[in-house]
Amino acid sequence: MTDVDVSVLTAYVAPKKSGLRHWWSSYLTMMKFEILSLRTFLVAALVVQILMGAGMGIMYGFFLGDIPDAGRTFLVSGIPALALFPLGFVIVPSIVSNHRFEETYDYIWSLPAPRIASALGSFTVFTVLGLPGTAVALVVSALVFGVPLSPSLAVIPAVLISASIATSVGYAIGHGVKNPRLVNIFTNLLVFLVLMFSPIVVPIEQFPGWFASFHRVLPFWHMANVLRASLTDGLVTNVTASYLVLLGWTVVSWGVTIRVIRRRD
Repeated sequence: MTDVDVSVLTAYVAPKKSGLRHWWSSYLTMMKFEILSLRTFLVAALVVQILMGAGMGIMYGFFLGDIPDAGRTFLVSGIPALALFPLGFVIVPSIVSNHRFEETYDYIWSLPAPRIASALGSFTVFTVLGLPGTAVALVVSALVFGVPLSPSLAVIPAVLISASIATSVGYAIGHGVKNPRLVNIFTNLLVFLVLMFSPIVVPIEQFPGWFASFHRVLPFWHMANVLRASLTDGLVTNVTASYLVLLGWTVVSWGVTIRVIRRRD
């Protein structure tokens, strides 16, 4: 933690107070703290998202070879889910566990700010941080594969719920798993699972029945499903179940996070 970070926190989060105004002030302060802490990280995060999204999409194109228009559209419309994955599911828990490693984790939670406001401040920054890289990855992939997308207004809730679930689960992993080494192992396992064995750019119908059922419980396919429905016309029809699953994962993740941070009182 730098001197700038500490000065920001001490200047805005002063003696312990209560009330909505103090809660809102604490929320804005923690967002500013996260932004200043991540200022050297923003470009790297953008590059990682583009490589994970557009880069992996292009690689899948090499593997699949000459595919029809519908196949290219299916592949490109899954790119946003691939781009949101690394920031939320991998980088967010790594940053939280890094606070433990640097022994700044306890200091952050000892500040005279409501802990939910602090958590929501970090959540907001990481969620918004994932949007530019996702948009760039989608545009690059669409240009490379020559796919004309048909985005609708549904893209707004689709992107928001997908970005929120990614950050929420990553936040829960970072706070729920105390050992940074275990966090590192778990996030690497997730990368392997998503890149090699998830129906994000491959139709879920091509998976064995038991494995498809497994993915219908996990959030990855559902993220791709709602995003694909909002970017294409007729490729995906009923996404109500996907929204419900993503909402469920978000609620459970925040339940874990709130329980952990309250237990530290």
